[in-house]
Amino acid sequence: MDLLKGKTVLVTGVLTQNSIAFHTARLAQEQGATVLLTGYGRMSLVERIARRLPEPPPVLELDVTDKSQLNSLAARLSDHTDHLDGVLHSVAGAPAGALGGNFMTTEWDDVARAVQVSTYSLQALTRAALPLLGEGSSVVGLDFDATRAWAEYDWMGVAKAGLESCARYLASYLGAGGVRVNLVAAGPLRTTAAVNIGSGTGFDAAEEWATRAPLGWDAEHFAPVARACVALLSDWFPATTGEIIHVDGGAHAVGDRPGAIRPPAGAPA
Repeated sequence: MDLLKGKTVLVTGVLTQNSIAFHTARLAQEQGATVLLTGYGRMSLVERIARRLPEPPPVLELDVTDKSQLNSLAARLSDHTDHLDGVLHSVAGAPAGALGGNFMTTEWDDVARAVQVSTYSLQALTRAALPLLGEGSSVVGLDFDATRAWAEYDWMGVAKAGLESCARYLASYLGAGGVRVNLVAAGPLRTTAAVNIGSGTGFDAAEEWATRAPLGWDAEHFAPVARACVALLSDWFPATTGEIIHVDGGAHAVGDRPGAIRPPAGAPA
């Protein structure tokens, strides 16, 4: 199939091969897309990883908290393309003080950083790319179920809840221009970010998902999530926006959710 034949897609967040962004970029190329990447910080590492894709793409530096880099993004992209058909937002992060069971002691500076990087960046990236996004284009962000509190995920969970709301508002504001905005809520995969979910409690999110998800769950298998991202970037969801597509084996749909924080025995209800 050529779901993305003739399309140009910007993919953020490729740092290692064990990332949803990398697998989405590879599948997008296999489906006919021209892919552009952005990287942050360790640019030499991003460029090395980019060379492992079927067609090594250009890599542009982008710190989503740097206003000057955001303001220049469209111009820098224009050196490689005159339009974008899709953007994958795969950017998230929080200081250590905002994770790991520190919820009640986290200071505002750490919370603000988590929200700026993990929530506001969806609006900031979309706004920066908007001059190149035309009717029928698609913005896809990566989510983790924000309907419950998860062990040690703390302010990242709050940021993900904000990301979901941000996507809905973007969908509302950009719909008139034919730009769709959707999220893919993935189950836990063996990524760098996964270590922040219950790492100090003995809770293994991937094991719990594998047990409880109706379809089962393989935390080493990135393809289902990458396929969902590519499908949303394609023309196959022309009337879908503001949506959260769950790719988690169905875990979100069943009771006794894995990893939910529960009160200790004897605590008042």
